[in-house]
Amino acid sequence: MAEDGGDRASLLRAEYHSQTARIRWHELQGWYARGSVIGVADGMNLVEVAVQLGLDNTGQFQQWISEGSVAPVSDDQALTWYEANPELWAVVAPPWVLVQRSGS
Repeated sequence: MAEDGGDRASLLRAEYHSQTARIRWHELQGWYARGSVIGVADGMNLVEVAVQLGLDNTGQFQQWISEGSVAPVSDDQALTWYEANPELWAVVAPPWVLVQRSGS
């Protein structure tokens, strides 16, 4: 029996929530070098962004991208974070790693 979208969202939410952790920027350098790190704006729910990514919710992502709420980490931001090595919240939503400033 095929699972419906709500069940899938609930499963993804539980999975991503359990995998969300704080990590220092230096530990994400390999992912960044591969172009796989996506920044999530302060105030957004990091797990919910991962869930929508897992559900392939293109419409929602297009909206977030156009608002500037979700975007690949820029070279300037990466350099700033490299120099400060801040602790970020991160969740892996293959093939991406979503990050957000700790305390956001």
